[in-house]
Amino acid sequence: MLQALERMRAPATAAVESREIPGVVTLVWQSGRVLDLHAAGVADVESRRPMERSAIFPIASMTKPVTVAAALRLLEQGRLHLEDPIAKWAPEFADMRVLRRSDGPLDDTYPAPRAITIEDLMTHRSGLTYGFTSRGPIAAELLRTFGFGLGSVMDPDTWMKTMATLPLVCAPGERFEYGHSIDVLGFILGRAAGCTLQEVMRREIFDPLAMADTGFWVPPEKRNRLVTNTLSKSIGDFEPAPLSWFTTPEPDAYASGGQGLASTAEDFLEFARMLVRGGETARGRLLSSETVRLMRTNRLTPTQRQMPFMGMPLFAARGFGLGVSVVMDACRHAASGAGGVGAFGWPGAFGGWWQADPANDLILIWLQACLPSPPHDGALPPQMPGARAVLEFQRSVYTLTPANA
Repeated sequence: MLQALERMRAPATAAVESREIPGVVTLVWQSGRVLDLHAAGVADVESRRPMERSAIFPIASMTKPVTVAAALRLLEQGRLHLEDPIAKWAPEFADMRVLRRSDGPLDDTYPAPRAITIEDLMTHRSGLTYGFTSRGPIAAELLRTFGFGLGSVMDPDTWMKTMATLPLVCAPGERFEYGHSIDVLGFILGRAAGCTLQEVMRREIFDPLAMADTGFWVPPEKRNRLVTNTLSKSIGDFEPAPLSWFTTPEPDAYASGGQGLASTAEDFLEFARMLVRGGETARGRLLSSETVRLMRTNRLTPTQRQMPFMGMPLFAARGFGLGVSVVMDACRHAASGAGGVGAFGWPGAFGGWWQADPANDLILIWLQACLPSPPHDGALPPQMPGARAVLEFQRSVYTLTPANA
């Protein structure tokens, strides 16, 4: 067993010792048992504070499936439906226009042929995009107004009104276009529930799953566990890039449902375990098995799966459900990852990654807070620090666990 643990930990240890990343926490769970929870490196490059297994990480887009799960809780309560037009709660988006060319002038548009729906937001087929994933004038305007979307000086209502003034890059339902869809979804949840997104997430997800260390803000008594985000200028050359909204005196009004959470490996395990078990938790059922099945089932058309994702053929082997990507072709997926048909997850821009595999009753989590420097501006980023180690971590675990795909 000791030798197996060492082999599971080897990719993380090597990534830290080679100074590819400053620190990492990994977790392996299977069939009701944590097989390994490992911390390596440092949580802060300036103080050299050692990484701890209970470290709190900014998880970036790993936030998205959590926000979608909260929305699915409201769906089961009858407060919203997948086919609902979002203008029901966000009238700002009632009369959207679409760019004739995704990289064309902002005033060269046509009326959206149909309304954006809740499902469009969950599947990134709303026509909303990020500045750093798009091109042309829309990219420049999104970056100027919203930055990278992690934090904002705008309150939620002002943010929504401002976002709705910009045209869509494609018609609703036309294609997968990664962007601010889940941020919009998050604010709609608050409006549908009559409270803030922060309160919706606490009530519908964090409290039922006992995710005590997960939130959009880190209280002072926990900040000694918060990992400092870093930019990797080159191997071993890390620049601290702390994320200010986690440590403000009081929580900000704005909270990004798409990328604003901080969490721990053990907290995120509770969320992933609920999904891999079809909505069931140790404290009772959170989502129905049918709802979880919908979440884990591909919604993209064959044509949409042929379109590249940020220049990469992500959907050659995968589809996309409600907030998560899903392995559909294990053989083709083997070139870039490990896991059988039905394995699902979604990564984060700071290098965090997770996958839940129902066929093997297996969950893998890799948390880091290190991304390339400088952040890309409308172009593809260099390879994520630690990317090779994440792949090696996956393959080593699948080789060593009792049932492997």
